[in-house]
Amino acid sequence: MSDVNPRRWWALAVLAAAQFMVIMDTSIIGVALPEMQKDLGFSQGELQWVFNAYVIAFGGLLLLGGRLSDLLGARRVFNAGWVVLIAGSVVAAAAQTAWVEVVGRAVQGVGGALIAPAAMTLLMMLFAHNPRELGKAMALYGAAAPAGGTAGVFLGGVFTEWLSWPWIFIIYVPIGVATLAATKILPSVQGRKGGVDVLGAVAVTAGLALAVFAVVRAPEVGWGATATVLQLIGAGVLLGLFFVIQRAVREPLMPLGIWRVPRLGSANLAMTLLGAAWIPMWYFLNLYLQQVLGYGAFASGAALLPMTGLLMVFMTAITARLMGRFGAKALIGTGLLVLAGGLLWLSAVEPTGTFVVDVLPASLVAALGMSLAYIPAMMAAMSGAPQEQAGLASGIVNTTYQVGSALGLATLTAVATSQGAGQLGDLPALTDGFSAAFVWAAVIAAVGGLVTLLVMRREPAAAAAAGERKGAGERAGV
Repeated sequence: MSDVNPRRWWALAVLAAAQFMVIMDTSIIGVALPEMQKDLGFSQGELQWVFNAYVIAFGGLLLLGGRLSDLLGARRVFNAGWVVLIAGSVVAAAAQTAWVEVVGRAVQGVGGALIAPAAMTLLMMLFAHNPRELGKAMALYGAAAPAGGTAGVFLGGVFTEWLSWPWIFIIYVPIGVATLAATKILPSVQGRKGGVDVLGAVAVTAGLALAVFAVVRAPEVGWGATATVLQLIGAGVLLGLFFVIQRAVREPLMPLGIWRVPRLGSANLAMTLLGAAWIPMWYFLNLYLQQVLGYGAFASGAALLPMTGLLMVFMTAITARLMGRFGAKALIGTGLLVLAGGLLWLSAVEPTGTFVVDVLPASLVAALGMSLAYIPAMMAAMSGAPQEQAGLASGIVNTTYQVGSALGLATLTAVATSQGAGQLGDLPALTDGFSAAFVWAAVIAAVGGLVTLLVMRREPAAAAAAGERKGAGERAGV
């Protein structure tokens, strides 16, 4: 056992803190959006770019981040990711215009795309010697994701209400510096020779960004406008080019043979639709609380704590046990349908509504659905992959979740804007727009649930029986 790192549990604390911060970066901005809109001049439709710039860069570059971690060494890429994240945070905090804010958020996303796969590689190196320790370490690492989401909602409200919104980015500077100082205890990993599929990474990220841009602009310029049509065609060409490149290059980011893994395709479809329904719900619920019910930033963050608390409890303590009894297919399908029910309930929001009646019960139902579906979808996507492709399978399923989030938010923002959500100050119109977004998010979730139940293969009995023992050991971030 001479290869066992005696400081592995301290190293795990550093890696879990990184996971915590990367996930917090997606949730901390939610309650600050209205204040950022006022100060930086975002339109109601453009405001989503504060979120989507991060998600597109993060999701589009995750596979590249994993490849660079293999080639350059995981600790080196982990450190580089934090340097990039700190730089993006400084830009985002100092922004005086909307476009600079979007650039800062995109740079943060690049940093996150380097940190996340490198952290997973380091964790596997630290604990691969003992499957029992590995399961425990992965469970603790996975628990950092919902904890980060919960903390982001709360801290975003605290900073925005009592300091100012730039503090939601400034906080990353001292934490990032402290993390970089602590990385000495992480194992030094030698890279290996190989090529980097830069062209593939550029094609998939540019295609995703162009698709989102076209959908965001469509309500303003028209869905049938020449610009919209050309942008959507261009996005399709770029995404198609990505698959052509993957087939042609010697060392692709995503070897297409991975899709022969059982249940990988259906699990990734479920994750795409889960992200497309869940993230818009969280986004529009923040706006409803502040722009319609008149909540301040802190009150809005506090109002979302019951939902994020339920997520954390279920994901860390309950879902894994249910997996052992019912299997992934049943939980994913049921979870998506429960999420659809919660979203449909939220669509009944009123301009004169209240938190207790209009928000709390429906948001808890939605959170329950998310809690049931997310981890089983992750595990279903990874369980059939051979050990040497487990990292790739994990990267793909994280990427599809982020892609679904970006495209879902862009599409439902267009829906909400067309139904009145762009008319700030007009509470009935705003509510109608948000309600329409919730309805279509419910449709997306319901389709995902039904398709999962109809299409996904049932796991072998042995795999289902092992679900509880494996627990949350194979999950990645929310």
